[in-house]
Amino acid sequence: MAKDDNNLNIMIRLADVEPTALTIPRDEEANYREAEKLVNTLWNKWAKRFEGDDASKRVMAMVAFQFARLYSKAYNQNVAVNKYLTDFEQQLNEVVVKI
Repeated sequence: MAKDDNNLNIMIRLADVEPTALTIPRDEEANYREAEKLVNTLWNKWAKRFEGDDASKRVMAMVAFQFARLYSKAYNQNVAVNKYLTDFEQQLNEVVVKI
């Protein structure tokens, strides 16, 4: 299954879509499997709420939206943490220079 020492060929199944083949860095397999699990867990939760001809599209749209919302929140938190650390580093430098 391995393409080379650093890459791995895997199959993932997301929602009701046919399995997809991916070549990934070997050391990131756990991350890919966890992402697959998270998507499918959320898919199953939302699939219970929607019925009808376009249910699959609506559920996938909601799954995508939820992950985008979480990504946006995490990104904004990282920006705030980086700003805090930059400000802290400047204050620390000023204290060290005074000594």
